[in-house]
Amino acid sequence: MELNSLDAIDLQLLDALQRNASISNVALAERVNVSPPTCLRRVKRLTEGGWIERQVAVLSSDKLAASLGHGLSALIEVSLDRQGNEHLDAFEARAVAHDAVQQCWRVSPGPDFMLVVQARDMPHYLAISQTLFTQDANVRNVKAFFATKRAKFTTAWPVLP
Repeated sequence: MELNSLDAIDLQLLDALQRNASISNVALAERVNVSPPTCLRRVKRLTEGGWIERQVAVLSSDKLAASLGHGLSALIEVSLDRQGNEHLDAFEARAVAHDAVQQCWRVSPGPDFMLVVQARDMPHYLAISQTLFTQDANVRNVKAFFATKRAKFTTAWPVLP
């Protein structure tokens, strides 16, 4: 397999693993109709080739909110005064280093960044906003949207035709 190309079996492996990375190698091999050694070799190659970045556990936001406090999800638009690469890189570095920031996207047109932030409560959100937005003289505008319901959440990419 070339590192830049995927065949039908590779796509089936990626699809199955992104839905359940804890599936056993034997079950995965059976699902895509290859032998377990072939399956293991292919998954290793996909990982080494960078197709699989990492395997993680997706936690239940409802259970965490009930256990750790109510929880507050915010989608935040951030616009900067100066958009030179050094200014964009500096804000991005601060945002991605903050534990409350789950996702950080540079976007265009419109704002410069979109952030997905998880806070324990409104006082925690205020502390996050002070750190990320208020203390940075280059932040021109911040517009926060607070989630009232998560209708869908997935990490899966549509890889199968």
